[in-house]
Amino acid sequence: MLEIKKITTGYGDMKVLDEVSMEVRDGETVALVGSNGAGKTTLLRAISGLATLWNGSILLDGTDISKVEPHLLPQLGIAHIPQGRGILHKMTVEDNLLLGGYTPRARGDRSKKLAEMLELFPILAERKTQLAGTMSGGQQQMLAIARALMLQPKLMIVDEPSLGLAPIVVKQVFTELAKVSKQGVSVLIVEQNLVEALGISQRGYVLETGRIVMEGAASELLANPQIREAYLGL
Repeated sequence: MLEIKKITTGYGDMKVLDEVSMEVRDGETVALVGSNGAGKTTLLRAISGLATLWNGSILLDGTDISKVEPHLLPQLGIAHIPQGRGILHKMTVEDNLLLGGYTPRARGDRSKKLAEMLELFPILAERKTQLAGTMSGGQQQMLAIARALMLQPKLMIVDEPSLGLAPIVVKQVFTELAKVSKQGVSVLIVEQNLVEALGISQRGYVLETGRIVMEGAASELLANPQIREAYLGL
């Protein structure tokens, strides 16, 4: 599905990612975890064409997408939920969802997909005529997930879904994210909350100062003494 091969990038003269390699397989949920400043968001920006590669390549189903214009990537099947969710606050929940199905690949089934999303996320069905900006942070995150699914993506990348949310709401959001793989969508989650992210993933990668320092099955990473000491304080 997604193959990232030895990519290096940064901003100006500052290198942020240094020969990073990783992959997300078909139907798989993968967590990319690390502390603030490790380069996690920059990696997602590189996948979405918002950060120019200095070296390396990014392949989607075997095709190099590293030079594809960002606005064309949704048509290829990539949905990106940024930090802060990126919903349109002054539009209704329903209109936000309908805008998610704007690409030619999704437009034909938009009404059917809307019904599916309202069934999958009952809170959105209850609030479909409500302005999106008046909902709680957790509800807005669920809307962002549902809107991304309206695109009918092959790959969904999610940046810090727990940011700014209360712990009980974080659990709700990750419960909803766990449903995404059941839709046949591959998921890459970037997150500081290691326990929640690895808890719904099959595999994970640990990024530190622009380099992948550890990778493996999610359960193995959670049990790793170095990980538990560095990220969980245990």
